[in-house]
Amino acid sequence: MGQTARVSAVVWIAAVSLAAWLWLLLCQGFFWRTDVRLPARREPDAWPSVCVVVPARDEAAVLPASLPSLLAQDYPGRAEVFLVDDGSSDGTGELARELARRHGGLPLTVGSPGAPPAGWTGKLWAVRHGIALARAREPEYLLLTDADIAHAPDSLRELVAAARTGGFDVVSQMARLRVESLWERLVVPAFVYFFAQLYPFRRIGRRGTRTAAAAGGCVLLRAEAAERARIPEAIRHAVIDDVALARAVKRAGGHIWLGLADRVDSVRPYPRLRDLWRMVSRSAYAQLRHNPLLLAGTVLGLVLVYLVPPLALLTGLVAGGTAAAVLGGLAWLVMTGTYVPMLRHYRQPLWLAPLLPFTAFLYLLMTVDSAVQHHRGRGAAWKGRTYARPDAVTDEG
Repeated sequence: MGQTARVSAVVWIAAVSLAAWLWLLLCQGFFWRTDVRLPARREPDAWPSVCVVVPARDEAAVLPASLPSLLAQDYPGRAEVFLVDDGSSDGTGELARELARRHGGLPLTVGSPGAPPAGWTGKLWAVRHGIALARAREPEYLLLTDADIAHAPDSLRELVAAARTGGFDVVSQMARLRVESLWERLVVPAFVYFFAQLYPFRRIGRRGTRTAAAAGGCVLLRAEAAERARIPEAIRHAVIDDVALARAVKRAGGHIWLGLADRVDSVRPYPRLRDLWRMVSRSAYAQLRHNPLLLAGTVLGLVLVYLVPPLALLTGLVAGGTAAAVLGGLAWLVMTGTYVPMLRHYRQPLWLAPLLPFTAFLYLLMTVDSAVQHHRGRGAAWKGRTYARPDAVTDEG
């Protein structure tokens, strides 16, 4: 009787998990599809001026692979690059000047804003300084991009053409992250997959929807929209600065777009699990607004959606519960199928798809660790800075 009751409970839990996956498959903005790329565009009659703002803190290791790609942009209009050296200790600013002398291309200005005041994250303080420098040029658009992002030569002109054609105030692309080590293969595609699940790209681009997000590595922002939304002052201590930027612009009546990039790539390596763990855990609890109830709900949700299917399948096979095994297997199959397009986007082997429950379990542990570090008073730490305030975040610049 007791074993029958346990198997029956597993059947019901597996049924709920399968129902959740069917809902995600059909009703969550088709988040699993990877065909949301730059929208239809045509070249404008007159190309608007653009200023590129690059916040950089201790980025000497990646600048040689990223900054030359910005300087080499094939843009028909007036464009200029402003790199803001955010208190680097590795010669980032001087290296940027040397790369500009060596490679030529677009004009480069290197600035330094000094230490951020209370209430500002380092990255957003650097962005503020870069926008202030750019304002003297009266640009129509600002390209906010991270120091570890490499752009194809036509990246800027394609972004501007898309913004002009579609009437967008924000056009953002999710850069293709580096996937070379074993841990990067396991964790990185899932990172983008989970992000798209939280913020379905198709909903972001629709007017009248509340869904808003951007990818901080590549954000083309109309200058007038930035002023209307008070960027970056309005988000100076934002939990996740790129999402906060998109929300502020959309709330101010702006039209935004986010999709996957084909030729915008992150060159930052995360070769070890420890590196990826830090990347996720430093802001995971901030994403949950430092709310223990949201944390508990997230943990339960991850268990129900990602861990129950393989556990139900295994339990059913061991205990002879056909229904549990079938329901768990079907849920796992749907989960695996939704992950395949992202693996193809990252050109990864499809045998990684059934391992998504294992990767989700890693993300669960990273999220819990993020909460533990917060409640120990350590806050989010990144590049020598710690943000202990509940509303402060790790900056990636």
